[in-house]
Amino acid sequence: MNRLSTVILFFWTACVNILGQAVLLPVSQKALYDTCSVHHIDFRNYPQTLQDMPIGVFDSGTGGFTVLEKILSQDRFNNQTGEEMPDGIPDFIHEDFEYLADQANMPYGRYDAEGKSDYLRELAVKDALFLLSNHYWKDAQEIAPTGKKRPVKIIVIACNTATAYGLEHIQNLLNESGCGVKVIGVVNAGAASTLASLKDKKETSIGVLATPGTISSNVYERTLRAMAPADMQLEIVNQPGYGFAEAVDEEKAFVNHSLEDFSEDYRGPVFGNGDNDINAHLLSAYGFDLDNGAAFIEYNAHGEAVKIQLNTADNYARYNLLGLFEQARKQGIRHPISRIILGCTHYPFTLETLKKHLDELKHYKDADGNYPYASLIADDCEFIDPAVNTAYECYKTLVADNNLRNDTVTGILEPYISVASSWLPADCLDNDGNLTYAFKYGREVGKEDLTTVCVPFSEKNVSSENLTRIARLLPLCSRKICTFLHSNTSFSQ
Repeated sequence: MNRLSTVILFFWTACVNILGQAVLLPVSQKALYDTCSVHHIDFRNYPQTLQDMPIGVFDSGTGGFTVLEKILSQDRFNNQTGEEMPDGIPDFIHEDFEYLADQANMPYGRYDAEGKSDYLRELAVKDALFLLSNHYWKDAQEIAPTGKKRPVKIIVIACNTATAYGLEHIQNLLNESGCGVKVIGVVNAGAASTLASLKDKKETSIGVLATPGTISSNVYERTLRAMAPADMQLEIVNQPGYGFAEAVDEEKAFVNHSLEDFSEDYRGPVFGNGDNDINAHLLSAYGFDLDNGAAFIEYNAHGEAVKIQLNTADNYARYNLLGLFEQARKQGIRHPISRIILGCTHYPFTLETLKKHLDELKHYKDADGNYPYASLIADDCEFIDPAVNTAYECYKTLVADNNLRNDTVTGILEPYISVASSWLPADCLDNDGNLTYAFKYGREVGKEDLTTVCVPFSEKNVSSENLTRIARLLPLCSRKICTFLHSNTSFSQ
């Protein structure tokens, strides 16, 4: 950092401390003021007209495509008049998108548990900085990025954990930059849509199913209570989705389809009595799928289950949903749960299983002939996907800022994914070339070294299982991804 930049940083930080205003994270300070930093962006030359710039979306992995699917499919407005009335034409049909899956650094939900919440905040800001930049890495071997892309006109944080830890810091960065870009997070949108669906209820319980990091931040409970009517008797049940997001993104320590038996590398839930354990006495209530390697169970000579390993995202969905109602039972909630917020963008991938398991639990009868969960589940209980209201807020924000694209061409998607940098020492990487757990959660904030880089999607860095799941559940995203994969010649310029 040169002397002038150092002086500017010193006086700026001193002033905001004196005034009691939010201080920028070190990575944000470097992005704004340190022209020698790898994070620096020259915001003085940021596009003054944002209309034709793409919409930026980021998540810790591919789960954020569930948010993008809702954006792409939204038809709540008349495209000609702007009235809030469907016209049979998607509202965002002419918009271009950039999507970043920060796969190399996920799961975000583990950083707080490992005492690395500061690093998680920095990661969220770095994700935003990539979308705000005009370059990308063509591959992990590049020393510096040579690919050219457009900066974005709005940022959608399609990740609940990143919203909880990073939204405020990204807002501070954008406000200081003066570039005119706004940021939207899924948490406020999810809380608002949940409460709107309960406007006629004066007493109820809401379940929040989210990553451990999101739950530990308490962001949903704080936001729900702040937004709820004063006369609403509201109970909230929080369940950290242990291993859930990792299973959806097929992290091999949680889901490995090549396995035929137990693995020593498994990091998912096991039998035990802890908060993150599977209760062996509730095996019939979980209703795990045991076919085709979906889970492995070992029994002793007495026929008792003594060892278990889950191996599909659907089984993780069952494990965590039952955990939510077990938590509700322990809390002794007075009102049955009527809404369950899917507080992680990965979870809607298993919505079919979640709905099925909810119905199973409603009618589950234990060995004593009791129905332990029936009174905990309201007759009108439903899942809330925050992505729906996020799409709505994104559109309203673009309209208010006069930043909707005025074009007749169907928009495109440019998807990027983070991968481990090729220059990292071998002991920082596992056998698949990904960051080891110890290295990933041992990094410190404020460093200039790039341990991961953002490259375009390819069939080499996105698994076929992932693409197949996206194709089955998210057809609009899938078509745009396929178009990119088969015709991305513009990215070689």
